[in-house]
Amino acid sequence: MIRQPIVCILGHVDHGKTTLLDKIRETLVVDKEAGGITQAIGATQVPIETVKKVVGSLLEKLKIEITIPGLLIIDTPGHEAFCSLRKRGGSCADIAVLVIDINEGFKPQTDESLNFLKQFKTPFLVAENKIDRIEGWSKHPGETFSESYNKQPEWVRQRYDELHYKLVGQLSERGFEAERYDKVEDFKKTVAMVPCSGITGEGVPELLMILTGLSQQFLKKELEVTGGTGRGSILEVKEVKGLGMTIDVILFDGEIKKGDWLVIGGKEPIVTKIKALLRPPALREMRVERQFEPTDRVSAAAGVKISAPDLDRAVAGSPVAAVSDEKDIEKIKQELMESVEEIEFETQGDGVIIKADNLGSLEALIHILKQKNIPIKRAEVGSILRRDIIEIETVKDPLKRTIIAFNVPLDSDVEKEAKDRNIKIIRSDIIYKLFDEYDAFLKEGYEKLKQEKLSEITRPAKIKLLRGMVFHATDPVVVGVEVLDGVLRAGAKLQKNGKEIGIVKALQSENVSIEQAKRGERVAVSIEGPTIGRQIKEDDELSTVITKEDIKILEELGMKDEAEFAKEILK
Repeated sequence: MIRQPIVCILGHVDHGKTTLLDKIRETLVVDKEAGGITQAIGATQVPIETVKKVVGSLLEKLKIEITIPGLLIIDTPGHEAFCSLRKRGGSCADIAVLVIDINEGFKPQTDESLNFLKQFKTPFLVAENKIDRIEGWSKHPGETFSESYNKQPEWVRQRYDELHYKLVGQLSERGFEAERYDKVEDFKKTVAMVPCSGITGEGVPELLMILTGLSQQFLKKELEVTGGTGRGSILEVKEVKGLGMTIDVILFDGEIKKGDWLVIGGKEPIVTKIKALLRPPALREMRVERQFEPTDRVSAAAGVKISAPDLDRAVAGSPVAAVSDEKDIEKIKQELMESVEEIEFETQGDGVIIKADNLGSLEALIHILKQKNIPIKRAEVGSILRRDIIEIETVKDPLKRTIIAFNVPLDSDVEKEAKDRNIKIIRSDIIYKLFDEYDAFLKEGYEKLKQEKLSEITRPAKIKLLRGMVFHATDPVVVGVEVLDGVLRAGAKLQKNGKEIGIVKALQSENVSIEQAKRGERVAVSIEGPTIGRQIKEDDELSTVITKEDIKILEELGMKDEAEFAKEILK
């Protein structure tokens, strides 16, 4: 039996994902969202009849026969990791639509979405959305893109082509060969791009047609339902009046029946019995729907709300399985525990602590941190606790004494304790902002540590005593110098021809005391030790006294050129 594919809609915030989906559903879910931004993952079942209705005459023209029973479309918020829809070894999304505003091109969350698609090797197509906002575009609601494009003035078509090929270039820079759907010769090698508008519906017939065609042509094996054990992933845990605590689940394999044993993966797996299965009507969004239809059985792929006892400990992103035979519970329990343990982990070494609202988000954070070679001390789902503050304080490296938290609450008392103990907490509900802030923190912290280490060593420098610039000839000598190379600082020992002759006590520039002077600068220097005319004289070249330890620290700090200059002086 072939199931409907699970389609994930993702992309940058405000690029029109939900509006595009609304055009397919002809609903107004987007108007119900806070600020017009999707706040939680939702699922919509699109029956094959709806697909055929929207695609219309295109099916006859292209002689395509639809064999899949429909589409299960997942709309993810701009800030939500696509891999929250997780199953062991990957994502339960079969195919994805990367929505990009053609007028804006790639944005931070577009790149974030593309990275998740790469990570899980998920096939995708690009929806070039908001073509109706191209300057001069003449709107033709509900028409195919090709029909509308042919009705545009020549200069508008040229403008579209410019924006389109700019986007093709951006995808190419990121390692993907892409082209407009009607110019693609091999859909296995080239990402199809479909121009469309979520407002006017232009191009939506082609979008659904390409999505359907790719799904049934390339995903036959993935869409085969194995039957038996129902397997899925929790999208959301919430309390519903009259039902108590419920879970919204995406079922990606098998079937779930009322009265089945439900096993939910976690550190402590939950085993409970299903009281009720509730499905939203077709074309209705699971997140915002209030009227659900009770059912005795649900087959993959589907979005379903489950009511059962003891769901208050369930965590979004957790794997679930439904079995009818009690003898199978222990085996399934062990399997799901291992799946969760792969993500939530602890190490004994130095590293950051990461916290997230669900397993999928946690998995995404771990993947990004590993890519950035940032060590992790502990990774787990849940809010920031006092024990996290105390544990991270033991980390030796101050730049790793950090808690990175995605979309989780922070108690004011815990926040105060973190400040008192000088622990950095970085929180956001947008993943790319988390890492922007962490990168800025690392940069600032590294610079601070670098300056602290540099203050403990002698920097390599060569100076020349300027003729006619002797202000005091005896100890301490005050003389004008030019820094020929390097950095001269107060406290540095000076040498002439390898023999130590004195110490720099102070530097001045235009009668103002300064901490250091760099190459090319002329300054007055007070030197304790020598006398002009004896140990040193005008036009002499002096250098700082360098040790092997100074060179070692310069190399550790990545200051390669300065380290090489220091080696020359040491010779």
